Amino acid sequence: MDVLAEVLRGLRARDAFLLRTVMDPPWSIRVCDAAPLSVTTVVRGAAWVVPDGGTPAPLHPGDVAVLRGPDPYTVADRPETPPQVVIHPGQRCTTLGGQELTDSMTLGLRTWGTRPDGAAALLTGTYASSGAVGAGLLAALPPLVVLTADEADLPVVPLLAAELDRAEPGQEAVLDRLLDLLVIAALRTWFARPGGRPPGWYRAYADPVIGPAVRLVQGDPAHPWTVAGLAAAGGVSRAAFARRFTDLVGEPPMAFVTGWRLALAADLLRDTELTLAAVARRVGYGTPFALSTAFKRVRGISPHEYRATA
Repeated sequence: MDVLAEVLRGLRARDAFLLRTVMDPPWSIRVCDAAPLSVTTVVRGAAWVVPDGGTPAPLHPGDVAVLRGPDPYTVADRPETPPQVVIHPGQRCTTLGGQELTDSMTLGLRTWGTRPDGAAALLTGTYASSGAVGAGLLAALPPLVVLTADEADLPVVPLLAAELDRAEPGQEAVLDRLLDLLVIAALRTWFARPGGRPPGWYRAYADPVIGPAVRLVQGDPAHPWTVAGLAAAGGVSRAAFARRFTDLVGEPPMAFVTGWRLALAADLLRDTELTLAAVARRVGYGTPFALSTAFKRVRGISPHEYRATA
């Protein structure tokens, strides 16, 4: 099983917001949409990404910026250009004074800005939610990751740009999947480069002893896993396995098992109409009561309350 693909199932785009923005300088857009994850790439011209409290980063054609929310940030022609536009939750666009701009700056299908052939053209994809599994991945990201065109080599970018102009049946699903591909490729590149800080379980995935255990748990969460059983899969003693797992992953084996099961349960509660009993069976709890007890202990609310609020 591809562990990154499995985790990104919880982050999968569902009717994601995708937009081509074309602007003439001076321009500056303040993004306060509280989205858990956004991806921006430059198609033409140049731009700067300015995270709140962070260091401004330049973007050139082919560069990709991955922004972890919900903190605001600014995209502009230059870091010092004052914002002229504010993006609110729900992708509502206004001036700083609150005047609506969504309609007045619309330039056609999925295109927005000052004029169609503006000096700078950017593609932006925004995830409306991350899911509990995806949130565990996002927690390992800094607020801003920038990958240059040379290190990223993301052929999906021109394909995504071309598909934005199409209005075919099922096009939203096509765009969602292309956005997922872009995010997966960008995260793999960032995790692999020097200085990347992937989650502990991701680093441990390559370990000959702990890696198989992580695969087993994530591949079959309903199995009645024990430390002894996972240690046997790695060919080491129970004590040696527990120490090595905790050192590499950052938490004891059964805490990892519980966390993974409950994250999957949270996403199933949010995204499906499965009964609580069915969710419990899928993630390794024998009864709805057992799942409810663990869920409330870890997440502070019951599965029913979580489903109602999610």
